[in-house]
Amino acid sequence: MKSEIFRFRIMAIIAGVMSLLLWFVDIPVAYFINNGEWKEKVAWIPFVHGWIYFVYVITAIQFATKARWPIMKMFGLILAGTLPIASLIAERRIVRRYS
Repeated sequence: MKSEIFRFRIMAIIAGVMSLLLWFVDIPVAYFINNGEWKEKVAWIPFVHGWIYFVYVITAIQFATKARWPIMKMFGLILAGTLPIASLIAERRIVRRYS
């Protein structure tokens, strides 16, 4: 169980940081700032975020299965990766409870 917690912790932190970059850097540049050069510089963020979120979902399912969580609780953990701070909060709660 310790390795699942460690993997989930790493992925939750990375997914949280990428979500923050997506919401507060990429989206404002793409929709509110009319500067093509800036858009090119942040074009990598959604691509990387998508792959990181995919790996986050896999690690969340792996952890929730090992912890024998019900499906709805697992679904909530997966959804936590969609909001900028929620994955970081979920990570803290899981580490406190299971470590």
